[in-house]
Amino acid sequence: MKTFDVVIIGGGMTGLALAAALQSSGLSIAIIESNPPKGVSLEQFSPRVSALNLASSQWLDELGAWQGITQQRVAPYDAMYVWERDSFAKIEFNTQGLGVPQLGHIVENELIRQALWERVAQQKTHEILLRTESSSVVRAVSSADVQNPVDFVTALPRSLGVTDRNAILTLEDGQMLSAKLVVGADGANSWVRKQADIPLTFRDYGHSALVCHVQTEQPHTHCARQVFSSDGVLAFLPLAQENYCSIVWSLPPEQADYLLHCETSEFNKKLTVAFDHKLGLCQLQSKRYTFKLTARYARNFAQNRIALIGDAAHTIHPLAGLGVNLGFQDAKMLAQAILANEQLGVDFGEYRYLRHYERNRKVEAAKMLLVMQGLKDLFSGDHPLKKWVRGLGLSATDKIGLVKEQLIKQALGL
Repeated sequence: MKTFDVVIIGGGMTGLALAAALQSSGLSIAIIESNPPKGVSLEQFSPRVSALNLASSQWLDELGAWQGITQQRVAPYDAMYVWERDSFAKIEFNTQGLGVPQLGHIVENELIRQALWERVAQQKTHEILLRTESSSVVRAVSSADVQNPVDFVTALPRSLGVTDRNAILTLEDGQMLSAKLVVGADGANSWVRKQADIPLTFRDYGHSALVCHVQTEQPHTHCARQVFSSDGVLAFLPLAQENYCSIVWSLPPEQADYLLHCETSEFNKKLTVAFDHKLGLCQLQSKRYTFKLTARYARNFAQNRIALIGDAAHTIHPLAGLGVNLGFQDAKMLAQAILANEQLGVDFGEYRYLRHYERNRKVEAAKMLLVMQGLKDLFSGDHPLKKWVRGLGLSATDKIGLVKEQLIKQALGL
């Protein structure tokens, strides 16, 4: 049986960020991931993107991953414009008076993951286990004086048991791992959460998100744009090429399904109209994908020997693009808790030492869920009085400098 201090299940963005934050700690770490990054094409944008706020990009820089991302491609944005169709409701944000060059960056998820993976894997003291095509496990990198290895295990976990002193993982290939702490960074359908019998509160938003990349007739001018309508939300996120945007279109499932399968010319027409022709004619440049939108909130973010981060703990509506930032803050705070308790010489895997992390992150996730639900409820419906109230509220906020500044700082993560 191999023994580790921390086993992270899930080698996505949040799981790898946690591993990167712990890599100089002297702790032994295993990452269980069945789908290692395969690299990102320099000719074609990958389909899923995230809007990284200032706090997230600064943390990625501290972890040593930001340079690897910017060397590939990244799209900074210095303005945001939000409006409602067929209404006078609108609000604009920019960097004026904030002392920062950007509001954030639009980055492909696979680029973030690739940079974090390389950062964690490049240390000479790390031991990396990868599965070959024959499913056997081989040692890809080793060192005779390994003191704090980070193992990548691509066999999937089969069972998880917890005792007072450790957690025991059995993998599908028969390996057994022991750890002080198992971290579930394995997404919305978290295996760790299910194994730990942690209840989940969820709410169906009644929408599906359609994502793809489009080319616009006019340049995006590094501005993120979002339009609300009575039946959905459409966001245009600027990409590294000045006439390319990634879109996230939140719609009732039947409409999203129609737009997923309709002819390209029909899709281009409907998208251009839905976006109020803000950037001229829009033309599809990638495959279209849809996924169901559900709010999730785990009753516990931690218990003895187990902690949840990212989508394993919570998922929110993508209308503000803040999900990954919330996950990164989970990873950052959990890393801080582990390191602080390790320095104190206490067992960081015991629930009593994880409670501060849990309390803080549950509050932050709950606030974000409430804000997202409030925005969705506010902009749903087409009643004239409701549209008037929305228009009055947004227009007033747009003119009150101090309120706008606070909203921007919240979005920046400051």
